[in-house]
Amino acid sequence: MMKKGFKLVPLLFSAMITLAACGGGEEADSTQVKADENGIKTFSAFMAVPGKEVPSDNRVYNEIANRIGAKADVTWLTGQTASERVGVMAASGEYPDLVDASDGTTMMLEAGGYIPIEDYLDDYPNIKNLYSEEEWNLIRNEDGHIYYIPQFGNIMGENKEVQTSGEAFWIQKRVLKWANYPEITTVDEYFKVIGDFLAENPESDGQKNIGFSIISDDWRYFSLENPPMFLAGYPNDGAGLVDPETLEVSVYDTIPEAKEYFKILNEQYNKGIIDPETFTMSYDQYIAKIASGRVVGMIDQYWQFQDANSSLVSQGKDELTYVPLDLVLDESVTPKYYDTGVLNVGSGLGITISCDDVEGALQFINDLLDPEILVLRSWGEEGIDYEVGEDGLFYRTEEQRANARDTDYVLQNHYTYNYFPTYIGTFEDGNAISPAEQPAEFYDGLVSIDKEILDAYGYEKWTDFLNAVPVEENGAWYPIYSATSGWESNSPEAIANEKMTEVKQQWLPRVVMGSVDDFEKNWTDYMTTYEKQVDVEAYEKALTGEVKRRVEISEGKN
Repeated sequence: MMKKGFKLVPLLFSAMITLAACGGGEEADSTQVKADENGIKTFSAFMAVPGKEVPSDNRVYNEIANRIGAKADVTWLTGQTASERVGVMAASGEYPDLVDASDGTTMMLEAGGYIPIEDYLDDYPNIKNLYSEEEWNLIRNEDGHIYYIPQFGNIMGENKEVQTSGEAFWIQKRVLKWANYPEITTVDEYFKVIGDFLAENPESDGQKNIGFSIISDDWRYFSLENPPMFLAGYPNDGAGLVDPETLEVSVYDTIPEAKEYFKILNEQYNKGIIDPETFTMSYDQYIAKIASGRVVGMIDQYWQFQDANSSLVSQGKDELTYVPLDLVLDESVTPKYYDTGVLNVGSGLGITISCDDVEGALQFINDLLDPEILVLRSWGEEGIDYEVGEDGLFYRTEEQRANARDTDYVLQNHYTYNYFPTYIGTFEDGNAISPAEQPAEFYDGLVSIDKEILDAYGYEKWTDFLNAVPVEENGAWYPIYSATSGWESNSPEAIANEKMTEVKQQWLPRVVMGSVDDFEKNWTDYMTTYEKQVDVEAYEKALTGEVKRRVEISEGKN
């Protein structure tokens, strides 16, 4: 969703600083963090996804605080699911000031944990300008209120994305070089290259290489169950397949491509290509294996294993990092894995009922979207983290690039305020918002293996390996998976969704791990169980209704 001509409003903070900070209830007031001696106040925030807490002496974190007069003490999900953690907060009635509930958003809304913010938006133009009126209407809850701010999918200026954050089949760069840079289009071709590589390279540094891995731990099992959607040529609507002509939604679990794909996985598992622990390992174990460099390939969304990838870069093992591929089963199918500017209206950053300085919290978020602060969040400080050329373009020295690759250095000196609203694209002066997307800086900052791979394929960036699909081509409803987070927990469609998850988590490992001779029987038993336990009609009917509602909004009929 390109924001053509979009302008962020210059930073205004001195008049906005008050001595009140946020807290919640009488108990929270007793430990409430007030503004410090410099007038800087601290908001508590919780993101229901894994992440790293920033050290209190992080340089950029404190520089941002000094400039806008506020900061956030952010905690992340550890040891629990999003719904479990949100459930604990909802039961107590006490929340951090700011929360992204992720998969627990429905629970957060049902508990009344968020305050409505629509009446405040006119006073915070950087927040309001994140989305068009039509987009804010999509974010609006069924009760008419807006409870949270989606953080991602915003493009300012020109999109210069060099890496997808979404789903792909990934393969190590060393494998492409070893195989003499093959064109890999189909799942069969992909597994053949991996199998051939393993035959000649069974170990790395004395450890057995793992051909293919899939994370299936709890809610992360989407990487196991959703590939049929992509393999059939559909974009990441996630919850189902949308017919663009009729606007009807159907499940992808039962399509021919699903059976064909899981038959391939079954064969690869029995050949020893797929990690035998793929259905039992935890997320942390999965990440550790990738960070060890042993995993040759996997199907996943980039953001989910990005920390492991960064660890390999920090270790100087770039040849063990990954290239994305948008594979299909039939070469006649056009893949639609990679899209740009996706607005997920199903969750976002909200202000909770425990916050006693709502306007201060909104001003804090608004200030984080100021161009000056966005530069700090992405590039860092001029003269320390980057330089400015005579042409006005930002660049990094070799030392600054080395620092940006060092995860320990980054933890102490850089801070992006991840999971707070942001943009990708370019500033008005032509500089890319992200250093990785500054064209000259991107290529100059590449190590030799990266340049070899891109040059061999005639590409300029990693996204060139994928068929780029403008988000507008996917329809006004896209992505429809965001609708499921708003379903009431006891509704027929929510129950169907829950049953669907249970059945797939129970049966897909059986289907993949069973003997090749038993595949047909296991698949039939899986489909029989699916049909008996899942109210597919209720599920598809609810999604179809939401698709049509969103289309009506886009056409100005609602």
